[in-house]
Amino acid sequence: MIIFDCNGVLVDSEQLAATVAAHEFTRIGIPITSELVMRYFFGRRPADMFAAVEAATRRKLPTNFADTVAAATLDRFRVELRAMPHAAHALTWLRGPKCVASSSGRDRVRMSLEITGLVRFFDSQFSASDVPNGKPAPDLFLHAAARMGVQACDCIVIEDSPAGVTAATAAGMAVIGFVGGSHASAPLGEQLIQAGARTVVADLRHLKSTVVGLRGR
Repeated sequence: MIIFDCNGVLVDSEQLAATVAAHEFTRIGIPITSELVMRYFFGRRPADMFAAVEAATRRKLPTNFADTVAAATLDRFRVELRAMPHAAHALTWLRGPKCVASSSGRDRVRMSLEITGLVRFFDSQFSASDVPNGKPAPDLFLHAAARMGVQACDCIVIEDSPAGVTAATAAGMAVIGFVGGSHASAPLGEQLIQAGARTVVADLRHLKSTVVGLRGR
């Protein structure tokens, strides 16, 4: 089975989401740039980001802040979100069961796939809100494998963040790092390898051959 992260792998969403989060934090008097959001919370679930900001600032966020950020993010996605280049091509040619396992909430995952027309390629979608611990803990990937009835050792994960690679590796899964998103910086590939990725691709047109190569090892 192949497990895809959503943000930054299937959809080019990371910079959009970071910009929205930074704007909403600044609006309530916590000045954070999108660059800081990316640096510290890349690949993490929103709940963990909010908890970390509360701990760092020693300030309780407004009760409805998570919902406000989620709604603002979806509004931005409806206008600007695009599928990652060649995502549909890769998904068309990859055979066998495929699912999505994302740090985002279920609504955001579903809408992201629907907006970009990719939802038809997946058997199931899983969210880190369904498990006790988000990435870099292995909980989400183990949950996805269990729900799909597949052994962890038979899964290949496509991830773009060190936190996600660490989580999948801890779950006992092989990982392909992806560095083709607009948010990807020069050292990202090296960071993904250091976190445990077996290899890295920058173009989803090369994903099928990379998956075949891993399965052949």
